[in-house]
This record gives sequence, C-alpha cells and structure tokens, in this order.
Amino acid sequence: MTKHLLTSALFAGLAAGLLAALLQFAFVVPSLLEGELYETGARVHFTEGAAQSDRGAPGLGDDISRHLMTVAFDVVTYIGYGLILAALISLSAMRGATITARTGLIWGLCGFIAVQLAPAFGLPPELPGTVGAEIAARQVWWFAAVLFTAAGLWLIAFGRSFAPLAGIALILAPQLYGAPQPPGYYGVAPPELAAHFATLSLGTAAAGWALLGTLVAWHLGRAND
Repeated sequence: MTKHLLTSALFAGLAAGLLAALLQFAFVVPSLLEGELYETGARVHFTEGAAQSDRGAPGLGDDISRHLMTVAFDVVTYIGYGLILAALISLSAMRGATITARTGLIWGLCGFIAVQLAPAFGLPPELPGTVGAEIAARQVWWFAAVLFTAAGLWLIAFGRSFAPLAGIALILAPQLYGAPQPPGYYGVAPPELAAHFATLSLGTAAAGWALLGTLVAWHLGRAND
C-alpha cells in the first residue's frame, strides 16, 4: 500500500507540477514580472507625466535559473500534495468509497478549495508591490483556513447526521473571524494588474489540482485492480 501511495504521488505530482509550471510561464509570470517593474519604480502608476521605462510587456526574460527553480518548486509542491491526496483517497476507500479518475477530479478540486480558493477569500495571491499585513499573522490565518476548510469538506463528504452542518461552520469560521489586513492600501502596482494576477494564479492552481487528483485516483485505482 505504501508503495502504491508513493508511486501515485510521484507520478501525479510530476505531471501536475509540470502543467502548473507551464501555465505559470504562459499566464502568471508575465504579470509577476510586470508587477516587479512597478515595485522597483521602472513603471509608475497614478502619476501624470512620470518617467516610464521604455520596456514593453515583460516576457520570461533570460533568468533561466529562476525559471528552473519555479519548475522544481512546483513539482516538489505537487508531489507533496499528491502524497496527502493519495493517503486521503486510500482512507476513503477503506470507508467504502470508489476510486476512479472522476472521483479523483472531485478530490483534486476539493484540495484546490481548501489550499487555494478558501484562503484567497481573505488573502488573495499578492503581486509584488502590493501592501499586506504582517507576515506571521497572515501565515497563522492561512494555515488555520486550510485546516478548517479541509476538515469541513471531509465532514460534508463523509459525516453523518448533523456533521455536514458542522463542516459548513468550520469552513465559515476563519472567514468570519477575518484575515489580517493592512492598516491601509497604498501599493505601487495598479489594482487592475493585481486583480488579474490573483485570478490567473488561482486558475493555474485549479488546473494543477484537477490534474493531480485525477491522476492520483487513476493510478491508485489501477494498482488496486
């Protein structure tokens, strides 16, 4: 069983990580690099007649080592997520759940909701040059949001009697408590660019999680046949 968990996570995590990296290079990284231009002052927002850099829309650039680190980070991250998903899917199978690629897709989307979407309600992905609250407080709230949301989704899916209602309460709890927020908003990046970056980041994560869950469940299902 342990061997199947590891191989499923490695196989699915590699594929999902490479997909996520490809999508990031195509959609997220250009917005990130443009945000860095505002952060460094090469571009200025809300300033009439201010000196601007003559650079066009940023592309991937020549920093190959940085992009290789992005690929490596995505692969390692999704392998880690794959291990968690494989363990949870196997646990659900012991409770009588069926393992198929379709149910794996649902698992993957639930992982996206718990790790990316729900925390983004309070702490959306931040573009360089965006003002945020104190980092330690944000990390604590983010971890709490992930854990509460994951536990809530589990209760909704597998709980009996009033357990699904408790699951809904768990999901809502960190949102009602509220994420740490900065005392004011005075970032140098355009809000339109920040919103675009957050949307692209979440879309990329959704695609990665969907593929991850599908492949983990598919591989586990084959191993159990």
